[in-house]
Amino acid sequence: MPTVRGKEDVRAFIAQVPVILETKVLRGAARAAAKIVAEEAKARSISDLVAQSVKISTRQIEQGRVIAKVQTKGPGAYMAPWLEYGTDPHFITVADSERRGMSIGKVNRSVKNGSLVIGGNFVGETVFHPGAQPHPFMRPALDTKADEAVRAAQDYINIRVARGLAGGDDE
Repeated sequence: MPTVRGKEDVRAFIAQVPVILETKVLRGAARAAAKIVAEEAKARSISDLVAQSVKISTRQIEQGRVIAKVQTKGPGAYMAPWLEYGTDPHFITVADSERRGMSIGKVNRSVKNGSLVIGGNFVGETVFHPGAQPHPFMRPALDTKADEAVRAAQDYINIRVARGLAGGDDE
């Protein structure tokens, strides 16, 4: 009868495979996919400040389920919805009700006699802004790079499995 050594080590490794897959491989695959979409979003943005605010994050929300996000964070992130969806026509004002106790000078250092200054011209206390056209960059990035992102995730998984799940977190 042959003697088998290392059965317990093999069992222990096999028991750890699901944990390794969920905590390292799946999360890394999600990150690889999100990176493709984020790079495309940065390239499509018409604002360098917004492009610099595009970030990715991943997290495991439950066993076997990982979420990757491509989002804007930090300086410039506030402009992202305006670029993505545009803005409706609206009024810009320095009327008393909008100043919150600030002087007109604090609202706009170039102001004289209660007037906003735009392009060096005094335009009055209230200005009608016609709105801004949308310049979508996030949704088109996902739409155009979805297949490539899935391939990147699959490649990440294949490489990690081929390495015996011992690979690090490198992309």
